[in-house]
Amino acid sequence: MNPFLFIIRSLRLIFYLGLMVTGFGIFASAVIIFSVAEDLPKLPEPLSRIIETPKTEIYASTGERLITLGGREPVPLSRISPHFINAVLAVEDHLFHEHYGVNKLRTLKALYVTLFKPGRVEGASTITQQLAKNLFFSFERTWLRKFKELLVAFQIEYSCSKEEILHAYVNQIAFGAGAQGVEKAAQVFFGKSAANITLGEAAFLAGLPKSPTNYNPYRHYDRALARREVVIRRMESAGYITGEEAKDVLGEQPILKRDHADARTGSYFLDALINELIRLYGSDVVYYGGIRVTSTLDTRLQNIASQSVQEGLENLDAMMGIGPDEEPKPQGVLVAVDTSSGAVRAMVGGRDYYKSEYNRAIYSRRQPGSGFKPFLYYAAFKELDIHGGTVLMDSPVAIPVVGAPTWRPRNFERKYQGPMILKNALTHSVNTIAARLVQGTGIESVIKTAEMCGIKSRLEKVYSVALGASVVTPMEMASAYATLASGGVRHEPFLIWRVEDAFGRVIHEHLVRGEKILDPGITFQVVDMMKSVIDNGSGRVIRTLGFSRPAAGKTGTTDSYNDAWFTGFTPSLCTSVWTGFDRERGLRQTGGRGITGGRSAAPIWAEFMKDALANQPPRDFTVPDGIRFEEAVVTTGCSPFDMGDTQSSFMGDNQASLMGDNQASLMGEPRAVPAQEPRPATMMVPLKPGQQLCSGELESAP
Repeated sequence: MNPFLFIIRSLRLIFYLGLMVTGFGIFASAVIIFSVAEDLPKLPEPLSRIIETPKTEIYASTGERLITLGGREPVPLSRISPHFINAVLAVEDHLFHEHYGVNKLRTLKALYVTLFKPGRVEGASTITQQLAKNLFFSFERTWLRKFKELLVAFQIEYSCSKEEILHAYVNQIAFGAGAQGVEKAAQVFFGKSAANITLGEAAFLAGLPKSPTNYNPYRHYDRALARREVVIRRMESAGYITGEEAKDVLGEQPILKRDHADARTGSYFLDALINELIRLYGSDVVYYGGIRVTSTLDTRLQNIASQSVQEGLENLDAMMGIGPDEEPKPQGVLVAVDTSSGAVRAMVGGRDYYKSEYNRAIYSRRQPGSGFKPFLYYAAFKELDIHGGTVLMDSPVAIPVVGAPTWRPRNFERKYQGPMILKNALTHSVNTIAARLVQGTGIESVIKTAEMCGIKSRLEKVYSVALGASVVTPMEMASAYATLASGGVRHEPFLIWRVEDAFGRVIHEHLVRGEKILDPGITFQVVDMMKSVIDNGSGRVIRTLGFSRPAAGKTGTTDSYNDAWFTGFTPSLCTSVWTGFDRERGLRQTGGRGITGGRSAAPIWAEFMKDALANQPPRDFTVPDGIRFEEAVVTTGCSPFDMGDTQSSFMGDNQASLMGDNQASLMGEPRAVPAQEPRPATMMVPLKPGQQLCSGELESAP
């Protein structure tokens, strides 16, 4: 065949194939566009009505509305500082006046990331597209959603002027701290109208919408200032300001309006909830998506918690001799968790929200002291097959540590009592016995138990972890103890029951799914010992304060008295209380005596739990199948009725007394009655099938 004819025919074939492919592509694109267009939201007329999105409402679990988010104060462009308009255009969309709704280069980049990097969906983020997404009430981030936004952006550009688009955009931006729209933001942060803000203030505000939470200047002023520098540099690059103006502005530090209580929630719980919502759905949805959120908060319990912490801290101030105007003052935290679901019912993150928004309940990591011991005892019972009636020696202990000095833990009161059963050791928080247990059990088993229960903070692999040397949060302690309270069933703590979109469709609902992670029998044995802490041990102040319900718990105090805890629970509610200073400083009364968790945190716990459970009937912990109770002498671990010579002497004296009296009466002769030996101190100990009392002293470290 003639090569020339072959080339001509090949080119013709390629041309027709290309034409067919192009035609098919155009047809397919048209089909996709028309099918997708059917689901596109209707563009409001005029466009400014897009600002009128419904407000987000957050409710308590008991039905009360807690807060409304998303209020706006729209103003015309003529009442907004030109500096702000220029700053927004420079940092968000410098080609705004040149494109038709889409930045082609940024769109191609976003398409590449979305298609070829699984798990990431990137936006092109022109002002028109950001405005378009507010018309959607599906909060999923998918390529189809982005494609729909693109079509709506074209529609907006075709139907509206650039001024209308810009007006709608600047009046609906979320700036954080409860400020929606530039007018509200100017009032909240600077106490002035949007028309009167300076160049520096305008650039400062324009930088906040990128991440209102991370750049909140009331919490992260340095971050917001660094973000403002980015805005100023882009304004300079875009020609909105000169280099000299940029230099002058960067030398200024905007002065924030200090009285900004209206810009905050006033609640540690709500702050945590809103942060969680933003993590799940983004700030746009949270602040102007019109969602309805049902939280786990119980307003009655929250009010009781706030009052209990406040009164408890006032008593602590008096104990320490701190006057009303003295600073610093000790802080207090309370977290209450429902044991059957993990729902957070009340949260107090500090002494005064308006003086410090820092939520110590979820962010502050402190040493729990002896409050960590229940995890040690569970691990020891499981690994060593022992129980509360097993005997160990309370005496000085020295445990070699590879590459470090020998560990020599001491008891809190610097006294030693000799042999005792483990239930008595936990009741009175004996450190030497805890040290022997962690050596016999192994550090890894103790850490694993704590993590299974709900401790998420990093725990150091050292022996002293058993005595609470690693740091944890109050939320973790409440959650982990709740696992013990529920018989070994783990529930992840949560703040949100339900989320609905603006049309009432459920987009999130928490389903309670507990995971059985602990042995019910061993768990009950540990809980039984923790009940003794409240009835007879370091937490007995709970009973003196009038709390009479069945309850279990544990105090915790660090050696320096920097941290004082009480975490405890009933079958239905688990509450953790922490007291201490933000910076390392011991809790000491005026005479210098240290203040323990039993004296500072436990009274707060007792007052809260008394009122919190006032409407519930008392209920004891369920005894697992197979558990039996036996009475054990605290020093021997044996039954008081099976003590060899002691029992014979005890029984013999009684019998001699009875028989001698009868014989003396009959014979008419007086007879002396030997003195009866006192009955030894005992405790009731729960035992699993196959376990026995009087099994001897457990072999342990010297």
